[in-house]
Amino acid sequence: MTNLVDLLGLGDRELVSLVGGGGKSTMLFGLGDELSSTGKRVILTTTTKMGRYQTTELTNICWSADMDCVVDALDRPGFTMLVTGGDDHKVTGPPPEVVDHLFADSGADYIVVEADGSHGRPLKAPASHEPVVPSQTTMVVILMGIDAVGQTLGEVTHRVDEAVRFTDLEPSHVMTATDCASVLVHPDGALRCCPPGSRVLVALTKVKSEADHRTAQAVTEAILAATPHVAVVVVPSTP
Repeated sequence: MTNLVDLLGLGDRELVSLVGGGGKSTMLFGLGDELSSTGKRVILTTTTKMGRYQTTELTNICWSADMDCVVDALDRPGFTMLVTGGDDHKVTGPPPEVVDHLFADSGADYIVVEADGSHGRPLKAPASHEPVVPSQTTMVVILMGIDAVGQTLGEVTHRVDEAVRFTDLEPSHVMTATDCASVLVHPDGALRCCPPGSRVLVALTKVKSEADHRTAQAVTEAILAATPHVAVVVVPSTP
């Protein structure tokens, strides 16, 4: 089984913002399980929206960003899921400045934030108001599902108009590894919202087969050629 903490190279204390597409919630809860199992005090939350169904079976949900409530929740076993609103279909979390405050003063060892939405698509080209990344973020992880390669831009991308603007490609264009890389690390994309001093990592997810690994290698090479300061990791799918 993939150890996400080691794969991402997390330090002793981090505020991690997950952006892009292709498995943010899976990584969010995976990190929560791994970190809390070692006795770390962990908050999971979102600065956008998540499906309510993703929280229905969780046992340690904090429904307020009030500091006392959060600190009490952190004393319970397992990770703390911080939710501050929502409806029958979606839940919402605190604004980014509140996440910053909690990272500074709650005593949490780790806060992991789903800071973007992608409507289930493997690739995201964010609009000007996205992603919603807290300013004290220490690591930004930009995710992409490897299944984006080989399908059309219109099929695999959330915010198709933005992706067209980034690449000058048509929605019917079949995306290559280089095309996907150009969306992931476009200067007007997720990189625009990475706080100064934060580490930036691209995570290629849903990698199952040897063919997927070859595709991931091609995407990695294209990213490193365009932005050498951005590290890339491959996240194998677990059986």
